[in-house]
Amino acid sequence: MSWLKRLERRLEPFAIPHLTLYLVIGQAFLYLTFLLNLLDPYKVVFIPALVLHGEVWRLVTFLFFPPLSHWALIAFGLYFLYFTGNTLEGYWGVVRYNLFILTGYVLTVGVAFITPGAIGSNLFVGGSIFLAFAYLNPDFVLYIFLILPVQIKWLALLTWVIYGWSFFTGGLATKLSILAAVGNFLIFFGRDLWLDIKVGRRRMQSQTRKVVAEATPEAPRHTCHVCGRNSNDEPRLDFRYCSKCAGDQCYCPDHIGNHVHVLTTDEPPKG
Repeated sequence: MSWLKRLERRLEPFAIPHLTLYLVIGQAFLYLTFLLNLLDPYKVVFIPALVLHGEVWRLVTFLFFPPLSHWALIAFGLYFLYFTGNTLEGYWGVVRYNLFILTGYVLTVGVAFITPGAIGSNLFVGGSIFLAFAYLNPDFVLYIFLILPVQIKWLALLTWVIYGWSFFTGGLATKLSILAAVGNFLIFFGRDLWLDIKVGRRRMQSQTRKVVAEATPEAPRHTCHVCGRNSNDEPRLDFRYCSKCAGDQCYCPDHIGNHVHVLTTDEPPKG
């Protein structure tokens, strides 16, 4: 997309290499401050209403807000965030990856101000990174609990199902956050998805024509004018054409010398 390339050229002087690493370090640092009771999590979460009252640091700190769960799950989540984000940066390059994160951030912050009293989350920004990685690497195998191998495309499908369920059952703030994450994904992959759909449709049409052709037998090349035996059913049979019959009249070996000739006049046929 030409507009995307133009935007990348403008962003290039400001692009930050290893951006995911900084996000992971920031989240790990905040988790430790929460764990040691050095910082109140409420002071750094993103609440648009408080931003409008001057607490603008929340626009940045919420990006580093860690998932509040068991430390083992947090450690795995941060590792996986780093792995997927770093892989995307290697695939796209620093500039486009920065633009992907920036787009998700702007969309998330923008829709959050529609419900200024609700708490904004970086959860769906991280989710868009995972979905982008899964789209580009659908056959990548992830070992759940270091034992169970699962292709990443099935986890991505599960994520889409969860997003759909959350969209229809969640509140307005959740709906808007999901739309922001999906919007970010579609901005970068919408064209590819459309081309995939078109290619899939053509492939399906081709397979349908092939099935129909296989189900509909080809007309036999030779068919006996008397008994109807044909070259499709009996390909080894020696079919011949009678020179005394009008038109190209075909006969099997049993009737080539024993048939009533097809004449061009109204005179009685001769055997």
